[in-house]
Amino acid sequence: MSTERETSLRVLRERFAPTTLRRSDALAQRIGVETHLKLEYELPTASFKVRGAFLALWTQQERARVGEVVAASTGNHGAAVAWAARELGIAASIFVPVGANAAKTVRIRSLGAELRETGADIEGARRAAESYAARANAFLLDDATNPDVPMGAGTIGLELLDQCPTCATVVIPVGDSALIQGVASALKRARPDVRVVGVQASRAPAYFESWRTGRVVTTATADTIADGLATTTPTEPNVAAIRTLVDAMVLVSDDEMLDAMRWLATAEQITAEPAAAASVAALLQPGQSWAGPAVALITGSNVAPELVTRSTPPSG
Repeated sequence: MSTERETSLRVLRERFAPTTLRRSDALAQRIGVETHLKLEYELPTASFKVRGAFLALWTQQERARVGEVVAASTGNHGAAVAWAARELGIAASIFVPVGANAAKTVRIRSLGAELRETGADIEGARRAAESYAARANAFLLDDATNPDVPMGAGTIGLELLDQCPTCATVVIPVGDSALIQGVASALKRARPDVRVVGVQASRAPAYFESWRTGRVVTTATADTIADGLATTTPTEPNVAAIRTLVDAMVLVSDDEMLDAMRWLATAEQITAEPAAAASVAALLQPGQSWAGPAVALITGSNVAPELVTRSTPPSG
């Protein structure tokens, strides 16, 4: 293991305790194999994103002083960068699309970052962030292209190998692909036989189509309730990485994610945002067959206010 990787792992292990891996007998009964849920919402900002954001910002600060960090996000990455910046004493400006998830924007503001709403989607917010960072001579922390972000996410894979040494399948939501790259890389290095399955929203299938075809496929829109999966423009390096590391990709509909959110709330008393429930939606999808033990990553619990009622199980 390289010195850089050893340092990165030490930094994150000193900062974050391993998240819970919970056995789900209810899900096992549904799909017929031993199943576990990896609860990433236990981390600060209620999302896995702080792993990569903190590592990337800490690493950049070690290389050269950072006066201000800038990020574009649909919410969770922005909150993670804001949290990391507060921990490291750095100013933060976060760009989100107009109408972004209010639960996430409130969290960003509460962490002391400057919130800027601009653009119709994440690509519009990203262009504004890039322009601002260039003018302000600030550090742009882009989770789709920063090489330290997947390394931070990779600690999830290392924890899984400790918690479930015999795991056969790991199901991972795919937005900008940093999460699945990091987790899959860590898993495959030690256990090449582990089957890594990515999940995308059927209404935001850019990485699914890119993985399937072996070339960058962009989409005009990402019209899905899963803002964490709403990507439209893959990069060539990311596509090449997932083609190497990911064994299968699955698409789930918005309705399937809502059903999985309700199921998690009822069966496991877990609040999961749509992107986080996507892994369970894939496991519950009719016609799928899974090797066990299977692990589903529950990546965050920041549910948009307008989805709270739609995802709440009926009472009585």
